[in-house]
Amino acid sequence: MTSQLDHRDGPRDECGVFGVYAPQNDVARLAYFALYALQHRGQESAGIATSDDGHIMTVRDLGLVSQVFDEEKLRALQGQMAVGHVRYSTTGSSAWENAQPVWRSDRRQIALAHNGNLINAVELHAELTERGVQFRGTSDSELIAALLSTHEADRVEDAVADVVPRLEGAFSTVVLTKDSVVAFRDGAGLRPLALGRLGDRYCVASESCAFDIIGGELLREVLPGEMVSLGERGIETRRLVETERRAFCVFEHIYFARPDSMLEGNRTQVSRRKMGEILWREAPAKADVVIAVPDSGNAAAAGYSKASGIPRDDGLIKNRYVARTFIQPGQELRKHGLRMKFNPLREVVERKRLVVVDDSIVRGNTTRQIVRMLRDAGAAEIHMRISAPPIRHPCHYGIDMSTTQEMVAYGRTEEEVARELECDSLAYLSLDGVYEAIRSTRETHCDACFSGEYPLERTDSASGKFALEELAQPAAVS
Repeated sequence: MTSQLDHRDGPRDECGVFGVYAPQNDVARLAYFALYALQHRGQESAGIATSDDGHIMTVRDLGLVSQVFDEEKLRALQGQMAVGHVRYSTTGSSAWENAQPVWRSDRRQIALAHNGNLINAVELHAELTERGVQFRGTSDSELIAALLSTHEADRVEDAVADVVPRLEGAFSTVVLTKDSVVAFRDGAGLRPLALGRLGDRYCVASESCAFDIIGGELLREVLPGEMVSLGERGIETRRLVETERRAFCVFEHIYFARPDSMLEGNRTQVSRRKMGEILWREAPAKADVVIAVPDSGNAAAAGYSKASGIPRDDGLIKNRYVARTFIQPGQELRKHGLRMKFNPLREVVERKRLVVVDDSIVRGNTTRQIVRMLRDAGAAEIHMRISAPPIRHPCHYGIDMSTTQEMVAYGRTEEEVARELECDSLAYLSLDGVYEAIRSTRETHCDACFSGEYPLERTDSASGKFALEELAQPAAVS
């Protein structure tokens, strides 16, 4: 069910994962706070699994981390190691059955948390079903879990080494067994995965901000195609696949990662501020004040203001306590629904020429409503500046975006998009500008949502979000 008050127009967050091996520590509490730091990566469900004397216990449910867990549940999760997950569905629906970590007990007992999307999910599902493997949910994450839990290898590390080359797509994954936490990343390195240290123990997470909150430190990023095993013997690493084409998602720098995270040696906040500075160089505007669409546009707005000399102010106030709600607003409140999240300040915007900075536009519905609200508050001119190129293509690697036809920039020029959004002018940051800001190049990144150039072969055969549910329907009817 999609909430009437869920006004987020940008690409949906994907997932966040965490894993820690730390005997004599309250690992469930460490996982809880790490997931709390990663909450921006997914708000549909959350879960933690711990391993204690050979037994794995899992607690997972729909909702935010703070809604799923309380003191009683955390105290029940005992053990020496833990993995955790926050989810936004990219394959399979947001049903409870698809919440993670996925727990299986076939030949071996495991709990698995996954960020990404498999291109060959339907093929793997057919292979496993033919072998008689049963599934509870409809996510590609459960496919990876089934391949590992049914594998004949004695050590899970050997099972992972055999399975990973058969997986196509994006996967940053953590696996909990009775005696270790194993993390691995796809050969192109599409989704992020970082390695951290907590005292004399180790942990892994989607972003380095998870280490900061628990008093850990970032060591390095898990390499594309690398497996890292955390256990009694410390840390073991193994390179499982070697690929020439690196393809880290450039949109992590622009949009997904928290501003305080480190990505590829860059502090995300600094990169985004630089994007704003380059945006002014590429697309100047005559204006009285720069305002951000909070919080996504804050850093770029600061950069645009600094480079242009145009003062920055808070013209839109954000209610940061708006979570997903299933309470319908009623017909009389529906037209005011966006004000649940944003409210313009007339004193800042009235009779002013505004530069309004945001980091991306997908469908354009929210942007159009923001423009109308600013007009109603008395803005004289509204010049939209976007610190990313126009999004015209869907992601098949773990980000839930709209279909191509729903994207406001698809088949339209900047001038046509500006008319569609009812603003006086619109300009996007160039792809070259993005790479200048992150001090890197296209050769090591995926920018398919902007360029349409997908780095992985067979991407055009990728399954739809609900492909596994469609396969499961006949079984559900019988």
